[in-house]
Amino acid sequence: MDAGGRSLTGIRKRGPAFILHGLVIALLTVGTSACVSSGENLVGNQSQTTSGMQAAAVPGASAGGLRVVRELPPPVAGEDGTVQQIARNDVLEIDVFQVDQLDRTVQVDSSGYISLPLIGRIEAAGNSQAGLERKIADAYGKRYLQSPQVSVFVKESAGQRAVVNGQVNKAGIYPVTADSTLLGVISQAGGVNKVGDASRIYVYRDYPNGKLVAPYNLKQIQAAKKKDPPISGGDVIVVFASGSRVALQNLAEVLGVARTAAFVVP
Repeated sequence: MDAGGRSLTGIRKRGPAFILHGLVIALLTVGTSACVSSGENLVGNQSQTTSGMQAAAVPGASAGGLRVVRELPPPVAGEDGTVQQIARNDVLEIDVFQVDQLDRTVQVDSSGYISLPLIGRIEAAGNSQAGLERKIADAYGKRYLQSPQVSVFVKESAGQRAVVNGQVNKAGIYPVTADSTLLGVISQAGGVNKVGDASRIYVYRDYPNGKLVAPYNLKQIQAAKKKDPPISGGDVIVVFASGSRVALQNLAEVLGVARTAAFVVP
């Protein structure tokens, strides 16, 4: 009997089992804590994931064709010296000279690709018209046509618009000009809402070798501590919520949602 009058017999019999159970729980707790700790400390270009761990969204981190940089470089200029490039959702007319069966009107899909007869999917977004003409001609010339002549016309362009999504008052797709800046486009979207964090704004941009994303602090821009970066057609701007943890996985997932959920603002 213990001091409270309870029998110790049952406890003695089950004591080893309880001790073993307690040790297992303790070991599992320590192991889980270690995994979380190591996952949160992933930085730089460590893009591997194990058990849900994800590299932090710091400059240099990269995964799946998306790379984080401190500041976005200007869009790549086309052959005519302009920065206008084919963008997602553009409607293109493809003309193959003297092969009417291959002529098509196609829309660039959300992944940046178009589909054409015989040659299938070709990446269009990020190319100039001349660049895409060469890609299509090369694809047809390898197996089907001798010295094909291909013309690409942009029938409807979404390239002079930027997507604004996340924690803003009016998410959508907004027109941009050569003078557009981050502060101006965010203002078009009604500004950052009460849930959003003006210091956690990410801008995505397509380049021929992949996608880049850079963090911007709107508070510092408004205080003239940082320059107001230019925004180009095809850019995607996402405002994260206060207190949210931003990692590569978040950036990639949010990019997909922003492209499919945004609506056109007249």
